[in-house]
Amino acid sequence: MSEKSSTGKSDKSNPRQRTRSSKAGLQFPVGRVHRFLREGHFAPRVAEGSAIYLTAVLEYLTAEVLELAGNAAIDNRKTRINPRHLQLAIRNDEELHILLDNVTIAQGGVLPNIHTSLLPKKHLLDMQTKMKQSPEL
Repeated sequence: MSEKSSTGKSDKSNPRQRTRSSKAGLQFPVGRVHRFLREGHFAPRVAEGSAIYLTAVLEYLTAEVLELAGNAAIDNRKTRINPRHLQLAIRNDEELHILLDNVTIAQGGVLPNIHTSLLPKKHLLDMQTKMKQSPEL
């Protein structure tokens, strides 16, 4: 007796199909990236390995940005990542800032920064603290 599935086809003739993403251990779709590379006319021929490599790079960058943005959200006592957290994560990381230097994130805001010339002078602060500490005559 031959084993048949509910569709009427033999299970032995069609072994379990594995996607290229699962073979490479990735979450992002290798097949879709490969299709985009082919349809984008970047080159006359596109190797399969190039799609896997590009997919791995995209997945790594996404994981890195999401990890840093999640840390920024936790620092701000939030449970959701919003554009402000993405902005803080990217601008505080040196390598991501270089990579995404010309990118504008909508609703991201700016990094908190006060120019040193606008800060009060140190010797004036020292004098004020000494005056407060000295007993008045």
